[in-house]
Amino acid sequence: MPEFDAIADRRTITLKGGGELSLSWAAVTHRGMRRELNQDAVLADFPLFIVADGMGGHLGGEIASASAVDRLGDLVRDGRINPKSIEKALSRAVKDIVSHPEATDDGTGTTVTGIFLDTTAIEPTWVTLNIGDSRVYLLREGTLAQVTTDHSVVQELIASGRLSPEEAENHPYGNVITRAVGPSESVHPDYIRLDVLDGDRFVICSDGLTKELTDFGIRHFLLENADPLVAIEQMMRACLDNGGRDNISIVVVDVRRPGTRPPDVTDDDTDTAERGSARRSQANLPGASSPRAASGI
Repeated sequence: MPEFDAIADRRTITLKGGGELSLSWAAVTHRGMRRELNQDAVLADFPLFIVADGMGGHLGGEIASASAVDRLGDLVRDGRINPKSIEKALSRAVKDIVSHPEATDDGTGTTVTGIFLDTTAIEPTWVTLNIGDSRVYLLREGTLAQVTTDHSVVQELIASGRLSPEEAENHPYGNVITRAVGPSESVHPDYIRLDVLDGDRFVICSDGLTKELTDFGIRHFLLENADPLVAIEQMMRACLDNGGRDNISIVVVDVRRPGTRPPDVTDDDTDTAERGSARRSQANLPGASSPRAASGI
């Protein structure tokens, strides 16, 4: 079994409105079993958690994902994370990509997907951001939901009713994305704002994870492993055992905020949710805004 290095950390902060919020997280990336290079990159540095999945010949994808993560990492060090600063950072990343003409071209780019904690208001919120087909999932009250919407050809076919989710799994255009951070692309992510609730678990991942594990599989490993480090290690080993056809990146973020829970979930509802489907649309997530609603902050 190939070895891999994972990182883990935690942070407790005092909120403006009173009380404490504790976060624990873990992150890992691996080239998989069939790729020579790992063109993924991850950032797990409070309050920003990102997965970038690069694409492009030779070293182009690796340069693209590393450029995006490095520029976003600068925001953490500067302490200014909001949609405006994120988009400026991604514009700088595009300039970095273009500065390597020997390894990149117009087809070089990267997905950028993740979450950041916004504590500028009295009540904290999560903000998800997404360009491409990497994903953010949320496990809340036993139910796993995909929060982000893929920017991909197959997702557009599903949305138009021309393709079912089951048919999409093996579609020949399954790897074709419609948006990326790159020389010929926009750097404006989709944003969704979410409440910060006790017990929530986020998964941020490249498509290398979802090629090997179903949503039910992801939910299983989250429910079976309370420690985020153990959860990502178990998911990674399962992906590699299943073939590891692509680069694989996983970040898990756990939330502890006593006294908070989804406003529309009762104890009876929780039991039902744990027995029900693992997939819900973002519109049904308690405390979720509509896409791009966070762009005005």
